[in-house]
Amino acid sequence: MSLCCVCQNIRQISSDLGPPRFRLMMSDGLHSLASFLLATQLNRLPEENLLEPHCVCMLKRTVTNTLSDGRRVVIVMDMEVMKSAKETGGKIGTPTPYNSDGKSLTSQASSTKVVPISSLNPYQSKWTIRARVTNKSNIRTWSNSKGEGKLFSFEVVDESGEIRITAFNKEVDKFSSLIEQGKVYYISKASLKIANKQYSTLKNDYEMTLHANTSIVPCTDSQDVPTMQFDFVPIGELENRDKDTIVDVIGVCKSAEDVSRITTKNSREVSKRALNLMDTTGKVVTVTLWGDEAEKFDGSEQPVVAIKGARLSDFGGRSLSALFITLYIHKYMHSYTHMPAHMYSKHKTLVILCRQTGFASLLPLSLLLSVSLHSPQCISCFILCVVCVHRYDREGYALNSQSLTGTKSMGSSGKINWKTLSDVKDQQLGQGEKAEYFSCVATVLYSRKENCLYQACPSADCNKKVIDQHNGLYRCEKCNREFPNFKYRLLLSANIADFGDNQWVTCFQETAEVLLGHSAETLGQLRDTDEAAFDEVFQKANFTTHIFKNRMKLETYNDETRVKATVIDIQPVDHREYSRRLLNNIHKMAS
Repeated sequence: MSLCCVCQNIRQISSDLGPPRFRLMMSDGLHSLASFLLATQLNRLPEENLLEPHCVCMLKRTVTNTLSDGRRVVIVMDMEVMKSAKETGGKIGTPTPYNSDGKSLTSQASSTKVVPISSLNPYQSKWTIRARVTNKSNIRTWSNSKGEGKLFSFEVVDESGEIRITAFNKEVDKFSSLIEQGKVYYISKASLKIANKQYSTLKNDYEMTLHANTSIVPCTDSQDVPTMQFDFVPIGELENRDKDTIVDVIGVCKSAEDVSRITTKNSREVSKRALNLMDTTGKVVTVTLWGDEAEKFDGSEQPVVAIKGARLSDFGGRSLSALFITLYIHKYMHSYTHMPAHMYSKHKTLVILCRQTGFASLLPLSLLLSVSLHSPQCISCFILCVVCVHRYDREGYALNSQSLTGTKSMGSSGKINWKTLSDVKDQQLGQGEKAEYFSCVATVLYSRKENCLYQACPSADCNKKVIDQHNGLYRCEKCNREFPNFKYRLLLSANIADFGDNQWVTCFQETAEVLLGHSAETLGQLRDTDEAAFDEVFQKANFTTHIFKNRMKLETYNDETRVKATVIDIQPVDHREYSRRLLNNIHKMAS
């Protein structure tokens, strides 16, 4: 007997013992079943994109097998694609999961008494929760002396709390394709145990493990289930919290650094990005994002950023490390005009605070209905942060802030000793016994190309100048060795100026390469082969403006003592931040 149905989902199951298998979720428009397995002779259909989600199929021949745990699997031996997904135009119907007794699993689950997540404990035997998936991990594998396997985990939330759920091995195959981030499910018959805080940042003493008898059923009526839950801590209070505490914070992204890549101890490259968050306490904290979150973050419009489960560190003062951002609100949001009566009482405190502060128009209705805020302090943090971003957009220059994080970043003004070049000379910086540091915004007037390059020892840990032996070898006196080659090193002298004065500075290899925009090796080749192109590099560097971080120190050379200015870092100018700093200085002088 042939059966016409819709392919809802396809998932490839890898196998080391043979060709890959494809698991299908099929629907007749009313009910769906995820127990279909494609015979290997039909693998060409999904591999050639003929069989894809939302296409209409004719199942011509099937075989039903019963597994050892009682589950049934329908193996599709022959089928024909009647209409492609492009022709159907998307999802057909709203099917519900189908049980072997002919009843809808959703109707069974909805009739079961639902308990809140916060009431769960290992001593309960029968319970069902209704919760929304807020985060889902990728499938990970492991191999050790005890064996090998795979797992994935996900986090769910309801109005009372949240909990982490993990599936292993067979349960990974059973549930991974079913679980989707943002969807709501009825979950029952899983086991509870004490949470391992090494792997979970949720505020729950327990975590859940799935097994063969676990039931997970999609819930269609999910409007009153929150999409996230927060317990915000004001940034100013982070100084009073213990190291490694897990906190939720919300603030305006005052500035964001560029993405950088680091290599971990296990030789894996990871992306990272540092943000500076500020709230109405006037305090700024540096938050480090990792991986995909670091890559995709856009802080150009200074959005409100809410971060859940960040780990507090005492490195360089107070800083936070976060795996992901849970809420990302742009300053310019659509306003809402009304709230349904049945939702008003639930969010009454939030709505009243919005109206009292006069910033109700900044908060969309969808945002109010999706956020679960559990304490008056938490609600106040949320509203005041929206107020803060509005003020920051209008008068950011006048908002005084203090950084909790000692940072080397040039993008934050919290720890930078800003000076004009005339201040440097008037205050006689560097005349004492110790070196002094300052930063300035200055323009390059001239850089000396003569003698800016020298031939150095090719050893990795030696930069000593080598002597040409004129026999194809180069001698390093420090290493006491001769080499057949050398490496070019930069030692650049430049004159920089601002509106008040000028200063000769010395740039070593790294800063000189940033200033000129080319590596020392490239410049060495240009000097030897194309003098016109070499000259053009220096011409282009003239009259460019940067942020220079400088070291001033008394040095003696040939019995002559003088103050030497050395550039230790060069950064591009963030003109918006620079303008705000100038306006802030004007504001202070005017008052």
